[in-house]
Amino acid sequence: MKKILFTSSIFSLSLLLFFAFRPAENTSLSIGEKAPMADVKMADIDGSSKSLQDLNSKNGLLVVFSCNTCPFVIAWEDRYNELDALCKKNGIGMVLVNSNEARRAGDDSMDKMKKHAKELGYTMPYVVDSKSALANAFGARTTPHIYLFDKEMKLAYTGLIDDNHRSKDEVSKSFLKDAIQNLASGKNIDPAETKSMGCSIKRV
Repeated sequence: MKKILFTSSIFSLSLLLFFAFRPAENTSLSIGEKAPMADVKMADIDGSSKSLQDLNSKNGLLVVFSCNTCPFVIAWEDRYNELDALCKKNGIGMVLVNSNEARRAGDDSMDKMKKHAKELGYTMPYVVDSKSALANAFGARTTPHIYLFDKEMKLAYTGLIDDNHRSKDEVSKSFLKDAIQNLASGKNIDPAETKSMGCSIKRV
């Protein structure tokens, strides 16, 4: 009986240590938090290196975690250039970030990123997030995952682009467009947070 109790105690202690010391999952940035790693340079498809701070404009910065092949990105990316134009009109920068480190030798290589951006006519920078470091710091989960920052690089909106990835003609709630316009005009952003939807970021 003592042996059974001893074994049970060891098992319970092992479980306690496992849950106490296992790595915590990254949680997404909260509204009002400042963008981490804002000064870290990332390779852009144009051959230069850019940081989030480099791309921040007078009213803020839109960061979109994206990739080349996720069906959700492919469904939503016909809105990317429209969003970039709206950002420029409202004094906000925009950048696409590819954090799919596990596919860097395949579908999400720099060469494939360049090809994809050319085919889609991207009008904004498209950078490589080496080792998914930025995605980890942000707690980004999906492609796409949206983070809109104000001019002080504080998070103002995060989540979805809109409520219909299948067709931009059937959108009833343009969360991100509304957030961009409200941010630029100093109005309240409501909702400031929606649940992101898409493919998981492919970390190593």
